Amino acid sequence: MQQFSLEINQPDHKINVAKAALLYAKDEYGYLDIEDYLNRLETMASQIKKRLPGTSYPLKVIKVINQYLFEQLGFQGNQNDYYDPRNSYLNQVIDRGMGIPITLSVVYLEIAKRINFPMVGIGIPGHFMIRPDFKDVGIFVDVFNQGEILFKEDCEAKLKEIYQQNIELEPHFIEPVSNQQLLGRMLTNLKYIYLNRQEYVKMLRIIELILLIFPNHPIEIRDRGLLYYQIEEWQKAIHDLQLYLKILPTAQDGDAIRQLLQKIE
Repeated sequence: MQQFSLEINQPDHKINVAKAALLYAKDEYGYLDIEDYLNRLETMASQIKKRLPGTSYPLKVIKVINQYLFEQLGFQGNQNDYYDPRNSYLNQVIDRGMGIPITLSVVYLEIAKRINFPMVGIGIPGHFMIRPDFKDVGIFVDVFNQGEILFKEDCEAKLKEIYQQNIELEPHFIEPVSNQQLLGRMLTNLKYIYLNRQEYVKMLRIIELILLIFPNHPIEIRDRGLLYYQIEEWQKAIHDLQLYLKILPTAQDGDAIRQLLQKIE
């Protein structure tokens, strides 16, 4: 956790997302060689560099990356077992060539960074995609769907499909996510996967990592307190639940949390 903390507690643009993701993966996979995976990303990038055309128009670069990553290496979205925790660990995504939108996007973003092609992650509601970081380019890449190239109208169609209603692509939907936000979203996915699997010790470890990125985040403090209650760590549960109420005294679930505190005490 100390190395992870050092990596994420620096100016956002200096955070090495791949390294940070591999550092938290090492907690789960102790044998993991971080440098080996970083080198594999470098190798992918160098292979793509050799294939790039002389004139690097965004669409051409994206097509070259797509051809190498999805056709040659066979990377794909895990449609059959979306909530497999391995989809949220970068080493497993690289090993298996399979992941969910956000982890596949990290692979793509890390390759783009290494070939000096600016791209950013965007978290449109219900989905995670990436886009070139050039003014007025107007294209998006859905990495989960084999690097499908989308335009504004395509994104609105996806939103309609997800929410069963017309949703306009608001400007804030396509704002770049920060490196801290990107890592926080990856960890939050894992948190809820472990919650659904009732793997509370692993879930607790993930919440601790989220709190290293976002200290005093009230929802994470509350959820950690509820977890401590679940595993009968009474004093720790009391501390976190009281802290949650101190930060959010008018929380909607405040009465339920107060009743739980009375029960514990």
